[in-house]
Amino acid sequence: MRILPLCLALLAFPAAAEIYSYVDAQGNRVFTDRPQDGAPALRLSPTNRMPSPPAPPPAAEKPAPQAKKPGYRWLRIVDPAPDATLRDSGALTVTAASEPGLHPGHSYRLQLDGAATGPGGPQPVFSLNDLERGTHLLAVEILDAEGRTLEQTPEQAIHVKRPSLIQKRLARPCKIADYGVRPECLPKDRPPPRRDIPYVPFL
Repeated sequence: MRILPLCLALLAFPAAAEIYSYVDAQGNRVFTDRPQDGAPALRLSPTNRMPSPPAPPPAAEKPAPQAKKPGYRWLRIVDPAPDATLRDSGALTVTAASEPGLHPGHSYRLQLDGAATGPGGPQPVFSLNDLERGTHLLAVEILDAEGRTLEQTPEQAIHVKRPSLIQKRLARPCKIADYGVRPECLPKDRPPPRRDIPYVPFL
């Protein structure tokens, strides 16, 4: 049990100091760095010292996560179907849908042949009137609060086959009262009024 006090005593002194040991009047073993009469110096083996590991560098502060902008999984035109054909009328209703629905501050807008048909709004339903004969391209886009395009459908074609004015006149001939009223009955095509020849009895 005397080894433990010796170790503790050795740890308490600097490595370079000489340690002396003697027995006092009470019979206790005493260790000191001061020379005493009749106290021999102890030979100490050098202690092994290991350098302390370097302190780890401070952890870099992670940037605060940015709020994710609301997006859309898909946007498509529901009606009309691609390559639909309109006959006898130039009126058309376009309906679109998105998933999820419209986020606050966003709007739907219809494009016809690459040009916007209006400022956009919260409803994905648009009405078109008096479409010219031929093929047209439709697309619907979603705009943010600043008017920037967030999503857009691929352009899809529709075909308008309206009868010409000549075809309308052949199907329904113009009457005198129709000139200037029906688009296909132009006033310049109105026939001159018939002149009645008075009846002259034969003498």
